[in-house]
Amino acid sequence: MRMVIMLLIPALLLTLVSLSAADNLDTSYPDLEHSRTIYVTENVPRLSVTSEQSMVVSRRGGNATLPCSIQRDQSLAPNRKMRIKWTKLTSDFLKEVDVFAAMDYHKRSYGSFHGRVRLRGSSPTDASLVISDIVLEDYGRYKCEVIDGLEDATVVVALDLEGVVFPYYPRLGRYNLNFHDAERACREQDATVASLEQLHAAWRGGLDWCNAGWLSDGSVRYPITSPREPCGGKNTVPGLRSYGLRDKDKNQYDVFCFTSHYQGSVYYLIHPTKLTYDEARRACEKNGAQVAKVGQMYAAWKLLGYDRCDGGWLADGSVRYPISRPRARCSPDEAAVRFSGFPDKKHKLYGVYCFKARH
Repeated sequence: MRMVIMLLIPALLLTLVSLSAADNLDTSYPDLEHSRTIYVTENVPRLSVTSEQSMVVSRRGGNATLPCSIQRDQSLAPNRKMRIKWTKLTSDFLKEVDVFAAMDYHKRSYGSFHGRVRLRGSSPTDASLVISDIVLEDYGRYKCEVIDGLEDATVVVALDLEGVVFPYYPRLGRYNLNFHDAERACREQDATVASLEQLHAAWRGGLDWCNAGWLSDGSVRYPITSPREPCGGKNTVPGLRSYGLRDKDKNQYDVFCFTSHYQGSVYYLIHPTKLTYDEARRACEKNGAQVAKVGQMYAAWKLLGYDRCDGGWLADGSVRYPISRPRARCSPDEAAVRFSGFPDKKHKLYGVYCFKARH
C-alpha cells in the first residue's frame, strides 16, 4: 500500500503543476479563447500538370498531339513569366533533348523539331504539344514541364508509331555490327534501331528470331515464341531472351530495326529480262525511282499487305520477296518477307523492287 501512495504522489504533483500553469496562463492572457481550434494545412502543391493519355499513337508523316493540362491553384497570382518546356527523354533515360519552350509570347523549337512543333493553346491551361510531319526518330517519351515561380510540375507522355520491327544483318554476315554500326545499318535501310517496347510488341505479334540483336537502349535480345534447343532450350518459356547491356564499341551482334509508313510506293519492276544488281539499279532510275530499301519492303508487306512471289534485288544487295498470303512455293507456312541471301551482284540475275517517292 505504501508503494502505491508513493507512485501516486509524483502524478498528483504533476497534475497540480499543470493546473497551476493553466491558472497562470489565464491570468496572463485573460482574452484567450479556450475553444479555439487550430487547423494544420499540409504543404500541398499549388501547381500540377496532367495528361489525359499516357500514350499517343501516330505514324511517320502524320501529326500527333501530346496532351498536357495545367492545374493551377487560384491563390497563385497571375504570372506572365510562367514557363512551359517540352523535352524528349533518351531511350536510356540518361539525358533530355530540348524540343520546345514557351514563356508568354516568346516561343522556341529546337534541333530536328524546329518548325514542326507548337503548343495547341486551346485555353490558358492547355500546354499540349502538336508535332507535325512525324519522323521515325520522334518515337519515344516526352516530358511536359511547367515552371511558375517557385512551383514546378511535370508529366511524361509517350509517342508510339505504327510500324514493323525486322531483324537485320548486312552482307558482312551475322554478328558483325557494334552499336554504332547497327544504328547506321538501320538508317541506311530507312529505319531506326528498335526499342525494347517495340520488340516486345513484335514478339507478342508472333516475331520469332533466334539471333541476338541490338536495341536502342544498348541492350541485346532476341524474341522466341517457339522454344527450341538452339534458342535457349526447348524447356524454356517463350519470351525475349536477354544478353543485357553490352559494350557499344566492342561487342558485335545483329540489330532489330523499326520502320513505319512511307510517302511513296514499293513495286516490282516489270522488265523483259532478269538483271544484275547494277542493271537493276539503272532500270529503277530509268523508271523515275530507286532500288527499294529493306525497311521499305517490310513496311509495304506489314502495313499495306504487299504480296509478290518473285525474288528481287533490294538496295543493300540482298534478294527478298514479300508474302502476305502463304501458299505453295511462296512461303507455305507463314506470312513473311522471304530472304534469299546476298548473291553475287555482278553475275546473279534477278528482278528488282523499286521505290518511287511521292512529293
